[in-house]
Amino acid sequence: MNFALIEDDKKILKDLSHILESIFMKHDLDAQVVYCTTNVDSLLSYVAKNKVDVLFLDIDLNSKLSGIQIAEIVRKSNKDCYIVFETAHLEYGLVAYRYKTFDFICKPITSQRIEDCVLRIFEDIAGTEKKFIKLDNKNTIIAEKEVKYIKKDGMKLIFHTESRDYEIYSSFLKVKEKLPSNFVQCHKSFIANVDNVTKVESSNNIVYFNNSCCDIGPKFKNKFLEAINKNGNFK
Repeated sequence: MNFALIEDDKKILKDLSHILESIFMKHDLDAQVVYCTTNVDSLLSYVAKNKVDVLFLDIDLNSKLSGIQIAEIVRKSNKDCYIVFETAHLEYGLVAYRYKTFDFICKPITSQRIEDCVLRIFEDIAGTEKKFIKLDNKNTIIAEKEVKYIKKDGMKLIFHTESRDYEIYSSFLKVKEKLPSNFVQCHKSFIANVDNVTKVESSNNIVYFNNSCCDIGPKFKNKFLEAINKNGNFK
């Protein structure tokens, strides 16, 4: 989970970043603060080009745009980002919730209040079916849509995404039973996310996902191709 922060007070910005990182470590959460800034244009440019899952916004930024206006812009392109406002201006509370605000934290902020918010975000994600996948007991959570395929490698399972691979030790069958219907086994060692398939070479038994690929096994080929034909999200 990638967190981004904007705050016009540099000390508060630094303190908030440290508080979040300590919470991630304390609860062994798969999360990081990827961007901190006091500049509105810089934040909007970063969010437009990079994956941001949680956005902490100050409302009064002493800038051309307020935190409320930033939230409105972000929501137009990112419907799933968790937006958290932290401000001393309580009167903005009702307006803030127009933009699917997850939390509204009053200043001065405290570590406990931030911790409660972060843990609720992870609880919300874990309870959202068909959007996120919880990989292990260390609160490693990834978006379902990011997974291209899952590979069995000995005792390990490798979840391959566009940005990185996630490795866990688990039963192939156990994981398969918990996956949504768009994850279809295509080989004794591979489960593919049919929503991310870009091309299938049936004659060569290869399925492609942009810059990666995996094999199709004869035992699973017919069922997998049926799922692909029903999906219709690739050329």
